[in-house]
Amino acid sequence: MVKKIVQPGALARGFRLGKLGLTLSGSYLGYQAQNLWLGEEQRAERQQRFQQKASRRVRQELQSLKGAAMKLGQIFSLQTHALSEDAIKELATLQMHAPAMHASLARAQFKSSFGKYPEEKFREFDSEPFAAASLGQVHRAITKSGEKVAVKIQYPAIRASIESDFKLLRSATFPSRLTGHTPTALFDEIERGFLEETDYLHEGKNLDFFGAGLSSFHYLTIPRVHWDLTTDRVLTMSFVEGLTMSAFLKTKPSQAIRDSIGSHLVELYYFQLHKLKTVHADHHPGNYLFQEDGRIGLVDFGCVKRIAFDATDLINCVVARTWRDSENAARHALGLVFGHDIPYRRARKTLPMLEEMAEILHPEGVQSTVNFGNAKMLHTLGGAMGVILRDKLANPEFAFISRADLGLYSLLHQLRAHVNCKEIWRRVSDFERG
Repeated sequence: MVKKIVQPGALARGFRLGKLGLTLSGSYLGYQAQNLWLGEEQRAERQQRFQQKASRRVRQELQSLKGAAMKLGQIFSLQTHALSEDAIKELATLQMHAPAMHASLARAQFKSSFGKYPEEKFREFDSEPFAAASLGQVHRAITKSGEKVAVKIQYPAIRASIESDFKLLRSATFPSRLTGHTPTALFDEIERGFLEETDYLHEGKNLDFFGAGLSSFHYLTIPRVHWDLTTDRVLTMSFVEGLTMSAFLKTKPSQAIRDSIGSHLVELYYFQLHKLKTVHADHHPGNYLFQEDGRIGLVDFGCVKRIAFDATDLINCVVARTWRDSENAARHALGLVFGHDIPYRRARKTLPMLEEMAEILHPEGVQSTVNFGNAKMLHTLGGAMGVILRDKLANPEFAFISRADLGLYSLLHQLRAHVNCKEIWRRVSDFERG
């Protein structure tokens, strides 16, 4: 008998998450009690075992739940400045290694979209997925015309599970929403973005948009959509070769290649902010494929943010530290970050934080190259987010921009890349590409 994956309902999902919290709390209390009888060396060993076990338990449960719960776990995996090494290692597997659908269920999902099974639409179709994440899994296939493609098939009822998770999240965070620390509009924006990712027709349009908009970057490959083999729940794309971040780093690339890739990642991001006014907002390692010569493949465009503020003006303010010039200049810069409705007396408390971030990314003086191998930048970014929530400065418009920033900086940190962000911004903002 084939065991099918069934997405649990809202009550069941809430129960499982609550049970996970209680189990971890109980384990922690037991761990602390036993520590009373252990020496210092034994305590250290026991702490590591506890962290490994707890991290594995969280990862397994989030993998099983998929949907919004797993996507939040993916975001947490980028918090290298705040979580233990064991937690990061476990959560990082959420990027590409969720439990897959059984082959029969994947075929049924495909047929429900096309009216035919995969083997009827393709010359060859691999029933075993080579990647599985929070919303769907990806299979290798060959089209009738002989082209290698990647076929992404969505999990059943995934949209309903995301909606259920956000109902639970809103209930759990009611006190902080009531005080204004986490605005309702912030949850609305995040939920909107997550639900948008469940529409593969929308993602296909994003692929077309970025494929055209970034076509002048010779080192970048973006998949081409096969529209005749795509629906709202099945997305067929040209196959992109390359290694995931972890596999690429195991090849021990030279510092020159690391720096080149890092510079390209920053250039792509700045160009999106400046020219496209739209950014790919999901920079986790599972969405990038790297080649030995430094070429980059970008393969997932479900999470895209169209910008409603002047990103060029904001970055210019950060590079020039315009808030030093006058109170009006400071009001303008802070308004770009937090929205012009936020009282200035509250927003100006963040000026030291902006100074620190500016110095990290766009240092003044002769030395302009940023060493992203230094974890200080990630600690500062994480601390800045905490300050923003504490002081009720969260801007819903920046929910996915912050996610994009954090993901990009995490990639650069893993690469240990040295990047001259100031020079790249000057080139991108000054040079009009054809």
